[in-house]
Amino acid sequence: MANLKHLAWAMLVVLGLVVVAPEAEAAITCGQVTQSLIPCANYLQSGGTMPISQACCNGVKGLNSAAKSTPDRQAVCNCLKEIANAYPAANFGLAASVPGKCGVNIPYKIDPSIDCSKVH
Repeated sequence: MANLKHLAWAMLVVLGLVVVAPEAEAAITCGQVTQSLIPCANYLQSGGTMPISQACCNGVKGLNSAAKSTPDRQAVCNCLKEIANAYPAANFGLAASVPGKCGVNIPYKIDPSIDCSKVH
């Protein structure tokens, strides 16, 4: 009986720690992601026939620099996924090539099927 009581208290303590533990929140919003990438729209809409603008690359670089934590990177990933799903006819290969053309290496591919929970 005493062991059961200790176990119950231990479970309550652990549950209490989980409930009051601060959650890591992303500081980057979808609005910021969209705003950063708007300058890339002309390049994507042209099918890659227009050169990538410096403003596009600045947006990609700024977004990459701002995504310092795992929650930030996952938030950016989720926003990119939402954008990709909103435009099913988009050329995802072209979109995925933008960071590399801007000299930025991101740890995931821009694709509507990506599992953003695996982005770290």
